[in-house]
Amino acid sequence: MWSKDKIVDRSDLTPLLEQWRAENRPVVFTNGCFDLLHLGHVDYLEKARHLGGALVVGLNTDASVSCLKPGRPLQDEMSRARILASLLFVDAVVLFDEPTPLTLIELIKPDILVKGDDYAISGIVGHELVLNSGGQVLTVPLVAGYSTTRIVERIRQLPS
Repeated sequence: MWSKDKIVDRSDLTPLLEQWRAENRPVVFTNGCFDLLHLGHVDYLEKARHLGGALVVGLNTDASVSCLKPGRPLQDEMSRARILASLLFVDAVVLFDEPTPLTLIELIKPDILVKGDDYAISGIVGHELVLNSGGQVLTVPLVAGYSTTRIVERIRQLPS
């Protein structure tokens, strides 16, 4: 499979979800901007995938990122999606334009909703929906010291 084939529209996601569940592969969902993919992202996504059988990553569109983080994204949404899709442990990437991934979570109904341990379970968008449908909401440890913001700050401090 080509990495670009793992970037799916919402309408194409339902058959994939049905297939994974028929294969007894619990669906894990997480989301983010993933502006500059770094070790922290890779470690986080790999840990998320190992919690279940298929990992779906909700990716903020460029418009969504710019609302959350002025002056960003640094990379366009298709570049970010393709880089994420190239990871072996990512099964699907779905773009979302809304301020939060709640609508996507409602569609996917993940067995496991995951965020980094910088979130409290009660602060994770969609946690009530997932818990009420019998799923799990988990956090995974993050690699300390890695963030896109820190990388950008370090680059800006370099002599020109």
